[in-house]
Amino acid sequence: MQKMAELLGLGDECGEGTPEAPALAGSCLADNRLNLDVYPDGCRWFLQLFERRGGEVVQVEFLRLSSNDHLLGTTLGILPHLKHLKSLVLKGGHARDEFGSCQHGSLTSLPPDIGNLRCLTHLDLSFNSLSTLPSCILHLPSLCVLLVSHNNLVALPKNFGSLSKLTFFSAMKNQLKDLPQSIGDLAVLQNLDLSENALEFLPEEVGNLHNCTELELSGNRLSSIPDSLANLKSLRQLHLHSNLLVTVPASLASLPNLSRLDLQNNCLRAVPPEIQTSPFVHLRGNPLGETEPSPQADESSAGELRRLFLASGEDSFTVTSEGCKVVLACGIRFYFPPGAASDPLQIYFRTLAPDPQWVKLRHHDVLLSRVLELQPHGVKFQQVQIWMPYASPQTLHQREVVVRTFSGQNWSDLSTRVKQKRKSKKHMAHCSVLHFSWFLVVSRLVQNECKVPTEGTLLFSSVDPNIKVTFPPGVTEETRNVKLQVLPISAEEIEEITADAGCRASPLLCLSQDSLVDFLRPVRIQLPLPPGVTGLNLDQSRLHLLHGDLEGKTWDDITSQVVLEFTHLYAVFEVTHFSWYWLWYTTKTYIGGIAKKVYERLRMYQVNFIALQRKKDPEQVLLQCVPKHKVDPVLKRLQDRYQGPEPSDMVEMFEGEQFFAAFERGISIDMDRPDCVDGRLSFIFYSHLKNMKEIYVTSPVDRKGQAVKGQVSFYRGAVPDSIPEDASRRRKGPDSLWLATLPIKLPRLKPRWGENRGRPNGFSFPPLNLGNAETGYLTQTNLLSIARRVGADWQTIGLNLGLTYQQIERIGYNNREDLDKQILDMLFSWAQQNSEDPDCVSKLITAMKESGRQDIADEVETIIELGQQKYRESIRRVGLEQESSTEDSAIAMM
Repeated sequence: MQKMAELLGLGDECGEGTPEAPALAGSCLADNRLNLDVYPDGCRWFLQLFERRGGEVVQVEFLRLSSNDHLLGTTLGILPHLKHLKSLVLKGGHARDEFGSCQHGSLTSLPPDIGNLRCLTHLDLSFNSLSTLPSCILHLPSLCVLLVSHNNLVALPKNFGSLSKLTFFSAMKNQLKDLPQSIGDLAVLQNLDLSENALEFLPEEVGNLHNCTELELSGNRLSSIPDSLANLKSLRQLHLHSNLLVTVPASLASLPNLSRLDLQNNCLRAVPPEIQTSPFVHLRGNPLGETEPSPQADESSAGELRRLFLASGEDSFTVTSEGCKVVLACGIRFYFPPGAASDPLQIYFRTLAPDPQWVKLRHHDVLLSRVLELQPHGVKFQQVQIWMPYASPQTLHQREVVVRTFSGQNWSDLSTRVKQKRKSKKHMAHCSVLHFSWFLVVSRLVQNECKVPTEGTLLFSSVDPNIKVTFPPGVTEETRNVKLQVLPISAEEIEEITADAGCRASPLLCLSQDSLVDFLRPVRIQLPLPPGVTGLNLDQSRLHLLHGDLEGKTWDDITSQVVLEFTHLYAVFEVTHFSWYWLWYTTKTYIGGIAKKVYERLRMYQVNFIALQRKKDPEQVLLQCVPKHKVDPVLKRLQDRYQGPEPSDMVEMFEGEQFFAAFERGISIDMDRPDCVDGRLSFIFYSHLKNMKEIYVTSPVDRKGQAVKGQVSFYRGAVPDSIPEDASRRRKGPDSLWLATLPIKLPRLKPRWGENRGRPNGFSFPPLNLGNAETGYLTQTNLLSIARRVGADWQTIGLNLGLTYQQIERIGYNNREDLDKQILDMLFSWAQQNSEDPDCVSKLITAMKESGRQDIADEVETIIELGQQKYRESIRRVGLEQESSTEDSAIAMM
């Protein structure tokens, strides 16, 4: 033994004079148990004890060691001497990397002599690096419990069924692709956990596990399950969520003891009625009733359906009982199956800019699309499918994309699948709807939910499986729905916001339920300790458990109000009502104020403002609010057509916050706009949408002699309702609304339009109005304003408007050397030819877009929208407006 100590470099530490060894031996060898996994050098202590008190060590029945220990290899050679060993735990996960993640242990195999431990009944090898199951395990005759979760196993031995006494087996979080047929020989097995592997099918022999009470197969790649599962008469819980199941045997409904069948988040389109009507079956997240599984299937199936491709100016289509497939110009797609509508029905649609007054985002939601409105509201269909394109979020890690719909009173999330189209690279959100209203796409924190029955259940986070909520039996009298969301926060973020390297925080846990009644029994919550903190170095005086309200406005330290229990990696506590919980580790005293500040900052985006002028037409100004990380690519994309000052300094804004742009010092907006409030242009900041507007500016100052040096300033507007009160309070005061100012320069004006009301000399215009009062007019003045923007693109625009090449050439020749007259002649020639066409305005908009002049198309649409608004106001004033529509009623309720 002394030689061993010398080889290990223990030296005098193994001698009689070592003060730590006797104390350790006296405490750890009590009751034949030796728990050394909580010590960083537990294997070292084990070797010392075996050296000094080997006779007592070989009598140990329960042994726990950390496989993160560098002396594990030497220690393994001694374990076969412990002939009385009943329980052996060699787990990893006791150390964390720099990012706070659990490190797997170094264990890749076991000595063959481990198979001689005839008394061993419990073996835990979780969180290690096993790629194959050590063969010696199959020679353990008394083994009842085997845990090999969080390893790298790709297969189980063919003779795995030789473990005839095995009652509990967990191999979750491995890479198993199939199971040996011998698994059916485990006659006394009661609990089998194979979740989060890569299983594609199950052998029929699984049906021989007649004593199995709980079978966990979630998170695999199963597309079907064998009928033999109906033989598991003892089965109480069967978990199959998050697979690829397209069908399940109806015989599962006849299992006499089954109390929970979890089929959520699969590909089930049809479920046997016996299963669908069972109270213990959970089917959320399946495309039940859908006739099209995906856009690919859409192209191949139901090929006989009528296809409609709508142009940008169209706003309606008709659905008949035969069904149809519809594609809008903006990329939105619909699928109406046969029978979706019993009688022909006219469907109206439009896309709207999101208004924070009624588009209510929840905490940490990110808006990814405009609002789609479908009318008539509330009309019920057989399940109609919608595909909505959306802006790809920065990262989908720890987040999920859902389609959200408005019922007229509140918003709710639909079961959504997402994919990226191969050719266009567009991201599409796919869902089924039963009636029409308003729809949009959002990115939210991953949401895990479950139904809590009277017998209790377990809910854990799929973002961080270390976060668990345990509901004991008798926790509720009636089944209630519980939701869990987790917001991970890195140590770097905490340090940057608090400027304190000693501050640490666990992930933020958000719990909610659909009942206002507290739980009848305490609910047990497990949270991981903050990064860098373990049970070994924990100073409990620095640990604070914070309780937040459901808006995150207040954070109370409830450490003294609960009983906190600690393990090496976790803190555990009990509550009877749900809220938000946050574990902090710091020396600061007023931790509630710090948490409020951190939470507020986590919801804000760092942005810059840009103001650029088109090189060919400096009166056209592009304004945009850009998230900080996108500024360089945006400027690079615009640099060929625009020029202007450097972006503004960085400011911080909330998702859905309003701000204004005001032109100052001799520059003003050139036209009336519906988004102009008291001379200021209104914006709403959404981090993943284009917060951009192109406008035309003018100056009352005479520019014939000199340029005008003005500026555009950005000011805060209304903040979202859910912002903490003190955050809003800090923004009040004389300078708090100002955000940034950027210079704008209008060059000296050359004589261009003549002096006669803007007409070029020698050119007269016939009076005309394009469109009609209800849809909005384009007047002669409007056309003059548009003509000023056209420039050298006039020939392309003329051709797209339908003028012939001969007409274009004649206009060019008749007005040679005068670009202004060429543009006016082209535009007014077209206007006179089409003045009686009710669709002429939409044709003008389309021609501008096809000519690459989206800016002019936007201006025309703005003019028309303003005209429609004025028309509705005039109708309202004379009392001719009809009763308010469904939309008005719905928005008023908000």
